[in-house]
Formats: sequence, C-alpha cells, structure tokens
Amino acid sequence: MLRFDNLCKQYGDRVVFQALHYDSASGCVALNDESGSGKSTLLGVLAGTLEADAGDVWLGGHSLRDAPRAAQAVLTYVPEDCMPSPDRTGREYLRHVASERKTTVGRETLDLAERFGLTPHLDKRFEQMSFGSRKKFFLTAAALGDTKVVIADEPVGGLDAPARAVLADLFITLARTRSVFFTSYDTAFIQACEAKSISFADLARRD
Repeated sequence: MLRFDNLCKQYGDRVVFQALHYDSASGCVALNDESGSGKSTLLGVLAGTLEADAGDVWLGGHSLRDAPRAAQAVLTYVPEDCMPSPDRTGREYLRHVASERKTTVGRETLDLAERFGLTPHLDKRFEQMSFGSRKKFFLTAAALGDTKVVIADEPVGGLDAPARAVLADLFITLARTRSVFFTSYDTAFIQACEAKSISFADLARRD
C-alpha cells in the first residue's frame, strides 16, 4: 500500500537522501535515524507536501506524481506540529475529516477521543489547545474512513504515557489493514507498536 522507488531530494548542493526504495502492503514500520538525517523531509515527500527531485511514491497503488488526488485520498498524514486552522474546534476538525472520507464521526471515533483524554477539548479551538492535544485530534482522525496509508512524523511528541499506550494500540490495529510508516526515537514505543525499526541505510539497500 506504500511504495516508493529511487526517491531523491536535495537543497542546493546538500543531498538530503538519494535512491531510496520501500514497498509494503501492510504493517507498522518506524524510521529511526539520527537527528538531521532527513526524516521529516522524507515524510513530507511521502505525504505530498514536498516534491521529490527524482523518483515516485505510490499510495494505495496510486502514483503521487501522476495521480496526486487519488493518492492523497487514501492517505492519513500526521505532521509533527498539527495545526489545521487556529479557529477550528476539535469536533469540527473530526467532522471535516469524516466528510472528506465519506464517513461520519461515530461512537467508535468518540470512544477513541475519550481514550486520548480529548472529550473536554472537543469544542475548544485549535489555537486554545496544547501541542499534545492538537496531535491527539490528528491521531484520532487517523481511524476515520478507509485509508490505506498512515504517515506520522514523531507521533509520540507531546504525548504522556497513557496516550502513548493508546497510540500503540491504535497503530497495531491500523497496521492489520494499512501501511503505517512513522518516525520515532522512542525504542520502547516502537516495540509497543510491534513495529519494524529501519534506518536510511535500509531504505537505500535493495534486497
């Protein structure tokens, strides 16, 4: 469901990464590499917020380069800092995402929000929320609809221990039917998600 081939990105003379390859139908994978290695840049390319200099990404079988709308329609992207619109409330955000994915905010979604401790924050605007609360709303929305790929940049940032446990359970559940690809330095969290840990060296290697 997530595939990329020969991905390259550079800024001026600085090569961020080159000739990266990956192919996974489902499961949970964590990119764990040193700071400044280009992890956020790679996730931006995978999510379509940045353009690769070479190569292509396929989301649910759709080319991000040739069919960007179809590709992004099957994608859930959780950036490191989640601020969709300062004036939008958490409840409005969930309804907006549900509408885009042709579904509704049902009991299951509200139960997940409750597990994340978001019930008291549903009618707060994003500008009134903490960094962690904003991220929890994006993570709750990840379960909405029938997406194929979940990409998350440092998803445990700003989360306390109970929320990390909820997220680990969520990623395990999503990975049964989707490709979950995230960055994290937290080895304990990676293990809790039953995720495979990889580095840029692994992505540059063809098996």
